[in-house]
Amino acid sequence: MKTSSPATVAFSVLDLAPIVAGATPTDTFRHSLDLAQHVEQFGYTRFWLSEHHNMASVASSAPVVLIGYIAGGTTTLRVGSGGIMLPNHAPLVVAEQLGTLASLYPGRIDLGLGRAPGSDQLTAQAIRGSRFGGAQDFPRDIQQLQTYFSAANSGAAVRAIPGEGLDIPIYVLGSSTDSAYLAAAMGLPYAFASHFAPGQLLAALDIYRRNFRPSAALAQPYVIACVNVIAADTDAEAQWLATSLQQFMLGVITGRPAPLLPPVETMQWGPAQQQAVMQMLAYSFIGSKATIQQDLQEFIAQTQVDEVMAVSNIFNHEARVHSYQVLADALRELQPTAELVR
Repeated sequence: MKTSSPATVAFSVLDLAPIVAGATPTDTFRHSLDLAQHVEQFGYTRFWLSEHHNMASVASSAPVVLIGYIAGGTTTLRVGSGGIMLPNHAPLVVAEQLGTLASLYPGRIDLGLGRAPGSDQLTAQAIRGSRFGGAQDFPRDIQQLQTYFSAANSGAAVRAIPGEGLDIPIYVLGSSTDSAYLAAAMGLPYAFASHFAPGQLLAALDIYRRNFRPSAALAQPYVIACVNVIAADTDAEAQWLATSLQQFMLGVITGRPAPLLPPVETMQWGPAQQQAVMQMLAYSFIGSKATIQQDLQEFIAQTQVDEVMAVSNIFNHEARVHSYQVLADALRELQPTAELVR
């Protein structure tokens, strides 16, 4: 197995399009574009947007629209979905939408696919209607997408135009070992949501690598791990900024989601709540440049991932941009070249 080091690992961004307290989705989207333009300058590889529904704290309910917005405002950054929840959509519609994006922004569009609803079950039923059991069709729907994207489908009765014959990389997203088996069997790159589901990361990566079957899309395993990063000029400032993320996760586990709140000096939570939140945030890298360098170096050595995708849920937009700059500076010092690996 290859050996990963910070010098060979790509670094990217996952944007949950957080709605902060006192702001609107319009503010969120403006900040997302500004962040994308900054991280493009910082040397990041890709910028992915998630799909969530019925959440007061997240504005990314239509990632395809946001991908076009971000791609249109940048020039070299890869932009994609992290991910599109495929059971919520007909594969043909996804193929046409991504085909449109890839035609507008050639060589820059990624398609990350998940099987979760991206919401509660009642909302999922409202989205899916008669396709409510669609998660069971996830493997078949991915294969259908691959067919629509293939040039060989040109003689079929149903075609994706645009989309047909385009090189749109497909990534399988997951937060459990089930997705690892699927990504391995299909020979597709694998992105794991360790920023909120850390418990099965190591087991899932082992399953994926041991069972991987080379395909026309990918010759050897490729792993992206998504982690939380809150970086600042000092450890103390980063820990303070991270209380916004902790409040966000506390709202998730207590069933009271709210817009992203400002940092606080002291978290108001009980021991059980604190333990639950900290378990969800096990793969969070919080601190100054030096602290981030050391902790990420250890994480990469342990997991041997090919790419680290950072999500930074920080209340203040300027502090969020600065977090990605600190991370880029930390990684650049660990790498022998002037740019992050692309």
